[in-house]
Amino acid sequence: MTIGTGIVLFVIGAILAFALNVQVPWADLHMIGYILMGAGVVAFLVGIVLMARRRRTDVITRTDGTVDGGNVSRRSVREPGGDEVF
Repeated sequence: MTIGTGIVLFVIGAILAFALNVQVPWADLHMIGYILMGAGVVAFLVGIVLMARRRRTDVITRTDGTVDGGNVSRRSVREPGGDEVF
C-alpha cells in the first residue's frame, strides 16, 4: 500500500509541477507539485524498506516412527535469527 501511495503522490506532484500552467493567487502549484513528488519518493522508499524487513517463518513437519508402529508428527516453526519453537 505504501509503494502505491508513493507512486500516486509522485505522479500527482509531477502533473502539478510540469503539466499544469494555471496561476492561482493563493498557492504556488509548482512548489506543491515538488513537495508531493518528494513525499512520493519518501513513501516509496519506506514501502520498499518495510517489504524487505517483512518477517518470514519456515515450518518444518517431521514424521517419526514409534516402537509400536504408529507415526508421530512433530511441527516446528523457525523464525530468522531465533531458536526453533516446538
